[in-house]
Amino acid sequence: MRSAGALLLGGLSLLFAGPSAPAGAPKPPRLLSQTGLYGGRGLEVDPRNLAYSPQYPLWSDGAAKSRWLSLPAGARIDAQSGDRWVFPVGTKFWKEFDFAGRKVETRLIWRASPGRWVFATYLWNDAQTDAELAPADGVPGYAEIAPGKRHSIPSVADCRNCHEDERSPILGFNALQLSPDRDPLAPHAEPLRPGMVTLTELVGRRLLVPAREEYVASPPRIRSENPRARALLGYFTANCGSCHRADGTLAALGLDFTHATGARDEASEPGFATTVGRTGKWAVPGAAPGETRRIEPGNPAGSTVLHRMKSRNPLSQMPPLGTVLADEEAVALLERYVAEDLRPR
Repeated sequence: MRSAGALLLGGLSLLFAGPSAPAGAPKPPRLLSQTGLYGGRGLEVDPRNLAYSPQYPLWSDGAAKSRWLSLPAGARIDAQSGDRWVFPVGTKFWKEFDFAGRKVETRLIWRASPGRWVFATYLWNDAQTDAELAPADGVPGYAEIAPGKRHSIPSVADCRNCHEDERSPILGFNALQLSPDRDPLAPHAEPLRPGMVTLTELVGRRLLVPAREEYVASPPRIRSENPRARALLGYFTANCGSCHRADGTLAALGLDFTHATGARDEASEPGFATTVGRTGKWAVPGAAPGETRRIEPGNPAGSTVLHRMKSRNPLSQMPPLGTVLADEEAVALLERYVAEDLRPR
């Protein structure tokens, strides 16, 4: 059975069903206010929930985002691996999407049992007083974010495609993303507001096991003497590395955007080594296969990575999901890097 709910949006009442799940499986509450995000006084976030901001945010069509983490009392995060942290049962993450000053959706990821993560999206009402559970199939074209462009609510299957695999399902909460050594050129960098946690606070509060004191002594970062290279490699890690990696289902493509913890410089990073001067299966329109490079030094127009970042054709755009607007800031940064920093001397 799936519980039914109703949402009033712009005068239109939408009747929908919540996500289905096997009998007896944990289910998300009907209202966002019932998930534990708030402390019982209106929309004031419970102070026990930890606010954070990844240094390389995921591009989401310019949405302003807020994020929180809730850990069970006395529990700690298994941080033996820099990007494969294991979270205790009961952990909850929330991410709120705001367009033009109005909250549109808030997503919940909840480790409800040892073998099950629950994914849910909540849609804000017109009065901005609460948000109600979205249908499991998502809502295409839910909110206009630019002339002729609309933001869609993802389905539960979409959420699982990106988050639920052999790695940690939480993509923006790891050693690199929470490093206090913040990248000043990171596209769409968000300021660290008072009270936000970084690795320093997690270590100081003894929320990691092992303690990882080295994170304080030597904060993680992408090693590069070129500021633009550092920012781009971080951007690729956040926006592309969850799918394009050496141990994933797309490994046969030979394209890897993950961050290598032991990399000594930009050339040692997979995002550089598998793109710069490398051919791929996708070719720039009008060029014969094998004539274009993923990133061709000195030639932005001949670089397939740039073409796919700019495109919003469903057959060629990258990322393929979750965005209807090209990330102009990241595109401009990559164009300058390819044209100026990689120009053959």
